[in-house]
This record gives sequence, structure tokens and C-alpha cells, in this order.
Amino acid sequence: MPELVFFSGTMDCGKSTLALQIEHNRSARGLAGVIFTRDDRAGEGKLSSRLGLVTEAVEVEDGKDLYAYLVDHLSQGGRADYVIADEAQFLAPEQIDQLARVVDDLGLDVFAFGITTDFRSKLFPGSQRLVELADRIEVLQVEALCWCGARATHNARTIDGEMVVEGAQVVVGDVNQSAGEVGYEVLCRRHHRRRMTAATARAAALSPDVLPVSPS
Repeated sequence: MPELVFFSGTMDCGKSTLALQIEHNRSARGLAGVIFTRDDRAGEGKLSSRLGLVTEAVEVEDGKDLYAYLVDHLSQGGRADYVIADEAQFLAPEQIDQLARVVDDLGLDVFAFGITTDFRSKLFPGSQRLVELADRIEVLQVEALCWCGARATHNARTIDGEMVVEGAQVVVGDVNQSAGEVGYEVLCRRHHRRRMTAATARAAALSPDVLPVSPS
């Protein structure tokens, strides 16, 4: 039976790499897929991995009907044996409903990849709808690590290494951004709660714990 599968995890845990691997494995067997993405780090109409792999994709804009797109694609003689939706957290809830309809009415597997919560630990609307509708939810086993070495469970937005907790829910950025740019860092829950990034932890480590005492 076709399924709507949601592959979730923090940033930097290999979601896009797995999406590209699924695409490679199926295309190597003669299957043809349609790839949707939105706001990929490589630019419009791209699905990319931090490992350097990239492929073409259909950019999803606000209001785009994904079910209608696939029906039109098939009606014009195109092939679609499966669907991949990367950066699915950025999709609108109604677009997730359309992906579920693709599974139910067109009989296609849909593999959706995305992070579950934003930099404030709040569910993205698209991810929330996937949790509500998915036939199966897979938490990726390639664990991203916090700077302390613990398993990273939260995404933090940073500017100059400082964690910020206000702003628009969607601001495109990536890990390892240049100074002054919006960046992201994965943290364990404890350090996300304390707003302690790798940069602030280093600064704290360099600060003296006690006042210097002159030898008598």
C-alpha cells in the first residue's frame, strides 16, 4: 500500500542526504519521481545536501496545489512513481493535505523530509500537519550532536554566535554562517533552554571563575 512517510530530525542530521539516496535508488531501478522543495540552501528549484550532492526539484510557492500539479503532470504524459518533498516544514498545512491526497487518490508513495520544530521549539505548521496525517513517522538515526557532545534535539537561530528567540518563523540560513549573518546551530534541550551556543560556551570558559588573588 502507498504511504505518506515523514522523515524528521534536527538540522544537520542527514534528511536531504537520505532524500537524495531514495531518489538515486529508485531512479537506478527505472522509476521516475517528482521532487518538491522549498527554500533549499542551494537556491530555487534545488534539492541539496551538505555533503555536496544536488539535484533539480520543483520549487513550491505559496498557494501551489501539489495534487493538481501531479494530476496535470500525469495527464500530459509525464511519469510519477513516487514523490519526494524536502524542507516539508515550510509547506502550508493545506499542501500537506494535498500530499496525503496524492497517496490516497493517485496511489503514489510520498516521502516527506523536514525538521519538526523551529528555533523557538514550536511546531512548524507543515510539520504539525504531517504528524497528524502521516502513515509513518521516521526519526532519523544519524544523530546530530550538541557542542557538549549530547544528542542534539533542538534547532537554535544565531547571530554572531548568540542565540536569538524572536523573529519570523522562517528565515533561510544554515549552519556555519559568516559573522553577522543569520545562522543555525543544533543544541541539546538543556543548552537550548539556557541559550548556550558553542560560541557563548567558549566565551564563558575563557572568563575567570574567581577573582584573582595576589600571593601574600
